[in-house]
Amino acid sequence: MSTLVALARAEAFTAGRAQPIATVRHLHVHDRPFVLIPLAMAGEANAPLAAMVGTSAAEPRLLVVEQPRNRDERFAFAAELAGHLVPYLESFAGESEAVAVDRGRDVRYRFVDAPQVWVPNTGGIDFLRLFGRSTRFRRVDGDHPVPASVPLLGRWLTFLAGSSEVPGSALLPTTVQALMLHWATGQSGAEDNHLGSLLAWIESGADAAREAERGPVAGPATDPDFDNRVLAPLISNSDPSLRAVLHELLLPTWAGMWRALDRLRTLPPGDRVGARWDGDRDAYSAYVQHLAEDGAPQPRRDGAVAAAARLQRLENAAARYAVQRAFDDPLVMAEYRLAGAAFGGVVTLADPDRVDDTGKRPVLRPRIMVATTETVRVEAGASLTSPARPAQKAKVISVTPTATGHDVLLELSGGMGRKLVAEPGSVPSVGESVLLTTLSEAYRPGAAFPEPADTPWTHGGPPIDGPEVD
Repeated sequence: MSTLVALARAEAFTAGRAQPIATVRHLHVHDRPFVLIPLAMAGEANAPLAAMVGTSAAEPRLLVVEQPRNRDERFAFAAELAGHLVPYLESFAGESEAVAVDRGRDVRYRFVDAPQVWVPNTGGIDFLRLFGRSTRFRRVDGDHPVPASVPLLGRWLTFLAGSSEVPGSALLPTTVQALMLHWATGQSGAEDNHLGSLLAWIESGADAAREAERGPVAGPATDPDFDNRVLAPLISNSDPSLRAVLHELLLPTWAGMWRALDRLRTLPPGDRVGARWDGDRDAYSAYVQHLAEDGAPQPRRDGAVAAAARLQRLENAAARYAVQRAFDDPLVMAEYRLAGAAFGGVVTLADPDRVDDTGKRPVLRPRIMVATTETVRVEAGASLTSPARPAQKAKVISVTPTATGHDVLLELSGGMGRKLVAEPGSVPSVGESVLLTTLSEAYRPGAAFPEPADTPWTHGGPPIDGPEVD
């Protein structure tokens, strides 16, 4: 937890009302999302009990497994869920657009939109990941066949669960995490995972949150007390009122999720949210193409090289997402300013036409002086970036203490055109307020990994030749 978020939590506790910790929305919210609330029996490993699904707040669809321990009923539930979810996922595989690649020398195609499936919390993602693993390898012939939609559902669920691990991805977001990204409450992080309580802090305050805590959980596991007192008798007696009881249990969470989406839509999207959604559209388009070509299910586990490459992609995505959030949102950037990794100031001197001719050819290298009263923890030679001009680099030439703060002399490069005269507005002018930070959106190249066959046998490569052992 950052210092400013901790402060916001303290203020929320004092005021009895959630406090905003973001000025913009940091994720894409679809105009036609698919809401999925899974429910499983407590104490049972991934035993689905029910799910409430749909694309409209006014039309919830309830799917029920009357006997969760019955294998056939589980796969019947999977087929029913596939009947609702798979058509939604496939409905975006229509119109496509051309995207320039290789500096405009080639094009590729991606779909103009992609699906978005919302679950209440991270437990919902874990449920879908396990449910996908238990269904994507099922056979449609031979012993114990299942409908063809069941393994297809499993592959889609595995794809969505995998995308949820990518920082900034919005294909499978959780409602509580989306709310916690934008508001701080006066309760603990564990209590924030109760959707009803978290939403009550934001909508009405602490008193309403205390009442909401007594309400139903958002899944995926049911309350053991509810299992013993209500659920067990209904299941053992095959009571037809089971559906009505589960509908009543899930409906408050259903309504809360749609209210949460409406509240998130009240925030303007950050400037870089669209670019991250473009990445989600790329991932969705690639997976649709994979299903169209061979549709092989994802492996049970990654090999050593694939796992290392995936880990690096996730690390790069996490670093990029942190920078993008800071560049989009002054409240997020304030944490970096507090730590000295960013500072704001006013340009007091500017030489926009300065040319450095000490090299083989002259290059445009303007210099500016920035006066700041904030903490500056950068040294000469450091490279800084301004969110207002992300393509431009500012090299620190000197940092001089003053009576009120520091004067920072910077040399600029990039983002000013290809001539020896800077394009208008590309160099900060005297009197302009600027924000500079050590954060950067610069491309981070991936590492070179060996082919799986070139790795040691301990990592999946060929075995070591040796004498045969009887």
